[in-house]
Amino acid sequence: MNRLLTFFGFGHNGSGPTGPAGTAPSATTIGSGLAIKGELRGEGPLTVYGQFEGDIVLDGTLHVGPEARVDANITAHAIVIAGIVRGNLSADTRVEILATGALTGTVKSGSFTAADGASVKGEIWVERAARPEVRAG
Repeated sequence: MNRLLTFFGFGHNGSGPTGPAGTAPSATTIGSGLAIKGELRGEGPLTVYGQFEGDIVLDGTLHVGPEARVDANITAHAIVIAGIVRGNLSADTRVEILATGALTGTVKSGSFTAADGASVKGEIWVERAARPEVRAG
């Protein structure tokens, strides 16, 4: 039974998912033939090659593939777009639009880049994380 649990990514005690030999869970992928509506919440990297509509809240990096279409409000650690995204984006560290990417919406992030050839329509707010004040004493 332990071998079966380990095969499906659960630790020896069955307490939760782990990767091979107790490592972190592997990346999640929404394939090119899938169209999903709803809400995604989770940890770790997520790659979308298909279509998604709804909300994404991710403690990890979201990658949107070149053929993907995403219509969502997205909150993630980092967001990298090579496909088409419509919605409001909030990223802790960075939002990156690759040459094949297109974004329509609002971006709030610590860093924003768009490659030559990328399409961006909307508002962009780049806000660095507040640094704690140093008091002279």
